[in-house]
Amino acid sequence: MKRAQMSTPASSDSMQPQFLHANKRQKIDTGAEEPIPQDDEGWTKVEKRKVKKQKKTENKLGAAVPKFMYAKGEILKRRDAVGINDIRELVLHLSADAPPPSWVRVENPRSITKVVALLIPGLTPEILSLPPLPTSATANPNVPIAVPLPPAEPHEDASPGVPFISCTFTYACPTRAPGDQTRMHSVLNAFFQGPVTGEEKKRRLTERLTSERAQEKSPMRYLLTAEQMIENGYPMPSYMSETFEKPPGWVETSVPVVDDTLLSPSTAETPRIFAMDCEMCMTDEGKQLARVCLIDYASGIVVYDQLVKPGKPVVDYLTRWSGITAEALDKATATFEDVQAHIHSVLSTTPTPVLLGHSLESDLNALKICHPRCIDTAIIFHHPRGRPLKPGLAWLTKKWCGREIQNRGEGGHDPEEDARACLDLLKKKVENGPGFGEFRVDMESIFERISRARGGTVKSAVVDHGNPAAWHGQKATTCVPCKTDEDVLEGLVDAASTHDFLFGRFTALADARGWITAKATGDTALDPLAAPPPSNTSVNPSPAELRPVLATLDAQLRKLYAALPPRTALILFTGHSDPRRMAELNARKAAFENALRMGRNVEELGVECRWTTADARELEEEVEKAKRGLLFLGVKGA
Repeated sequence: MKRAQMSTPASSDSMQPQFLHANKRQKIDTGAEEPIPQDDEGWTKVEKRKVKKQKKTENKLGAAVPKFMYAKGEILKRRDAVGINDIRELVLHLSADAPPPSWVRVENPRSITKVVALLIPGLTPEILSLPPLPTSATANPNVPIAVPLPPAEPHEDASPGVPFISCTFTYACPTRAPGDQTRMHSVLNAFFQGPVTGEEKKRRLTERLTSERAQEKSPMRYLLTAEQMIENGYPMPSYMSETFEKPPGWVETSVPVVDDTLLSPSTAETPRIFAMDCEMCMTDEGKQLARVCLIDYASGIVVYDQLVKPGKPVVDYLTRWSGITAEALDKATATFEDVQAHIHSVLSTTPTPVLLGHSLESDLNALKICHPRCIDTAIIFHHPRGRPLKPGLAWLTKKWCGREIQNRGEGGHDPEEDARACLDLLKKKVENGPGFGEFRVDMESIFERISRARGGTVKSAVVDHGNPAAWHGQKATTCVPCKTDEDVLEGLVDAASTHDFLFGRFTALADARGWITAKATGDTALDPLAAPPPSNTSVNPSPAELRPVLATLDAQLRKLYAALPPRTALILFTGHSDPRRMAELNARKAAFENALRMGRNVEELGVECRWTTADARELEEEVEKAKRGLLFLGVKGA
């Protein structure tokens, strides 16, 4: 296939190309001139104005072929490689109202009919037979790399590659994932969440000030809406929504009237507010309630604090998290049913009380109770990196109340301490207004930005593993949950004809390379004196083992590409490189720091458990390696 030609700068001082064509040039088939239609008597037919205008538009679009060209000069000026946020802004430029990016030039962007963004972790330069990134001080590692065409007769030991990528794209642009010196942050969050525009920020500020003037300082204004409760996985009462089906053993609080005043009570109604926190232990049948604490908001008095006798044998008291010990739980006499009935009776009084907590849906699930009036400090306070991330209670308390909690080491959490922290945070919020606990840089979903553009006509779809509707796809027009890459392919093909922006993620390659591991949970306590689990960084599949995975990926990309209409912009990015060594070093560092916090002496730790300056330097190097990714840009021709 003929390689794309590169335009040269006007100045003769440099022989380097100014713009690099991102994808192979497409041949434009103009076709032969159509004969002028005539009637039976030889008179020329005059076409209707609407038809002529339509043909004129089609001809104009055919001539204005969209294409990407990397601006090498601008990339050389950058301190870092193109970021995930830059890819997001490129998508917004093509699908919404964002200004054109400086690092890539988009010719005839309005001729682009659709935008498809694919995240494919696991694709690395060696798989695509790309040259390694330059390491010399005189070479810039951020400049796009030429993608070689696939060899006619590949060597047996060579990587089979992905021929679709080699035949479709001319250049691979290096990218850099977000993060700091010791950690890599979420690629998905960086892509789907961005700062609001100046106009939107001004609108929100005006709306906030108007709202603050109109309402008095009342905690009731922070009640979660039904939509917020559903989005955050709350067990919903049947009289509010049919999204939650109560299993056996569940109860819902009784309310006198179900109307708008349930979530927007009048100023005359002053229901009681209870801050609540629950702690759990692990039994043969999973986690069970071990302790619950209720504190009255107005007085600050503990109105209920009860240990719960487990119905099944306890296999782990989770003391480091719950603070529950065998000695304490042996004295418990109240059963789960007793505690549930008591809480249910407290919440079923009139006027309907309000429950306050941090990630309160977890406590309600532990108690198996559905309640309509809830205030959640994990929602009304913001994470510094914006939605959909949620801040931790200990961090919030230190940041906004100036005190530390949950610092008892092996003693675990105290539910009274956590409930009181929620109480104090809400009082701070009420006193200082809705803007308290938020950050100056307001963030929003990419789909919120798209929904405001072009009169709200742009339709978006997220096709991803798991349940994207509960995470990064909350604001998209359509969310398609998937279990396999084949499901992702089918979802993208089905949505391509009815949506203007589509996002899909293929994970089979990263999984085959051992990059995807189960997340650690708090169910299993870590021994600070034990060596960290062995790393699988040395386990790398051979080219022969990767060949079927890459062949499947290649076939899926070809099928998707064939299903896309002409002038569809295809944005393919890998996000990051191998994160395993970085994750292993961070686990060692966390275990070492945890051991010191618990009062361990360095001499007590084995050599393999210690953290040295050499380890810190290696971690920084591995983080930089893990942040490296690749970007491919192209437009499907007619």
